[in-house]
Amino acid sequence: MEISLIKRGTVEIISEEELIEKIRKKGKLRVKFGADPSAPDLHLGHTVALRKLRHFQDLGHTVIFIIGDFTAMIGDPSGRNTTRKRLSREEVTENAKTYQEQVFKILDKSKTEVVYNSEWFNKITFEEVLNLTSKYTVARMLERDDFEKRYKNGIPISIMEFLYPLMQGYDSVMVKADVEIGGTDQKFNLLVGRELQIEFSQDPQVVITLPLLEGTDGVRKMSKSYGNYIAINDKPLDMFGKIMSIPDELIFKYLELLTDIPMEEINKMKKEIENGSNPRDYKALLARKIVSFFYNENEAEKANNEFDKIFKYKDIPDEVEKIEVKAGEYTITNLLVEIKAMPSKSEVRRMIQGGGLYVNNQRITDVNFTIKLDKETLIKIGKRKFFKIIPS
Repeated sequence: MEISLIKRGTVEIISEEELIEKIRKKGKLRVKFGADPSAPDLHLGHTVALRKLRHFQDLGHTVIFIIGDFTAMIGDPSGRNTTRKRLSREEVTENAKTYQEQVFKILDKSKTEVVYNSEWFNKITFEEVLNLTSKYTVARMLERDDFEKRYKNGIPISIMEFLYPLMQGYDSVMVKADVEIGGTDQKFNLLVGRELQIEFSQDPQVVITLPLLEGTDGVRKMSKSYGNYIAINDKPLDMFGKIMSIPDELIFKYLELLTDIPMEEINKMKKEIENGSNPRDYKALLARKIVSFFYNENEAEKANNEFDKIFKYKDIPDEVEKIEVKAGEYTITNLLVEIKAMPSKSEVRRMIQGGGLYVNNQRITDVNFTIKLDKETLIKIGKRKFFKIIPS
């Protein structure tokens, strides 16, 4: 049972035999996961690894959650074809504040050690840095896919970026990790940690890689920068609606990686769809499961009903945010930015050009549209956002 739960949804375990042996010998393992606070919000893509960590906790093991406040200032080059923009210490500190609150929506606090890697990297001497760099060669670094491509294409790679995998690996040494978990794009870094532990006379960690979760576009991995993410802090209706927008072919990947529904049941659902069942019903089940995990079953049911009201019955949801605005005339672009319904005037113009903005159920096609606020006005932005503007 223990190994089957750990193996669920994994891509690779290096190696399964070592993992079984570690469990047999030590019983309670130290399972490492590192997250660089490069953005303030976590999304469902992050929760794939967090859920796997929770599986380990449910089996009695301890999670070592490393907040990479020091490494975030460099930026992980994994999957990048250019050097990342460096973050300031202030940006990283601000982002890190939200991380613990969010991860404990999934992890068991009593079985989690939270550490910041600045604890050791702020104290490391240059002599120790040189010692660390002596343990890996440039040739080995260039075996890494993204470095190799950039080198061949003449795209610059900074020495600082070469240091990143060594620093992530050194984290494993410092916390004496038995297991490290990461996405498939992290495999090189995870293996560096394994090799550095041997160099520092420790037992090498077992490496577990997990699939990258595609976002709502169904193509690219979920990422805030691609705008295809579902944040774990999204409101229930927003979360429900975004999940309902994923392509049908992702339903079962999401069910496997983001819910605890047994695999036998998931496989049964696949067959039912192959035999003509409507995928929408299974997507709604998925959305309810995820919303109830982050909120509760009542909120999930409510979000489901509100979603149906908007999309099935083309009605207005029961709960619409009300915003008081001084009566008068406004251009629609100025109004929506002023009430913080949209981040910028250019975003409003794009929404209008895409046909996604409605005022009192009338589609707005003129980017210079002027709205007169002398009575309650309903604004719909995109498919799911509603506001009632109350003139004061």
